[in-house]
Amino acid sequence: MEAKQIFRLKIAFIVLLSSKRETRKGLEMPDKDWRDSLRACFENIEILERCIAETDENFRQFCEFIAEPAFEALAGELKIYGVKARFGVSRGKSTWIQCNFPKSRVDHFHYIISLPKNSVELKLRLHIRGRKTARSPLTEEEKPFFEGLPPAKVMKISKEELIHNIIAHYRDFALRALMSTD
Repeated sequence: MEAKQIFRLKIAFIVLLSSKRETRKGLEMPDKDWRDSLRACFENIEILERCIAETDENFRQFCEFIAEPAFEALAGELKIYGVKARFGVSRGKSTWIQCNFPKSRVDHFHYIISLPKNSVELKLRLHIRGRKTARSPLTEEEKPFFEGLPPAKVMKISKEELIHNIIAHYRDFALRALMSTD
């Protein structure tokens, strides 16, 4: 998110909070005309809608220029190990890669990056789904995407960094599944 967007968002929140304080005063008459309050209300809504639209566009660009090329490169390399992988974007709100069990059509591991609804910044979520065996049910885990990374730096992640992150999650999932006593 650009500095300009962050500034507009902060101003919108400040105005929103100050307008809430005015309504809490009860029967006190506000210093300004009600038309000014109404105009400010709609301006705040417009600013938030623009921030949401810009965040959606940034996520679309993240999918197109970072995630999909990383998924494509990884899927090509996984073929060497007999693992079929598929990837895509779902409704513009998530992008994913799915890896099957080696030499099988049964899905084994899902790495899903999602944008929460009505986000005003690229604070993405990571969903890891998988199954221990071809016949076991899918388990799911949700956590922040690249934990500790500020939303403003998401667009600066390289394809290689994303691939390393996917491999680390795949390795951890596979090792937990193999060492599980269930």
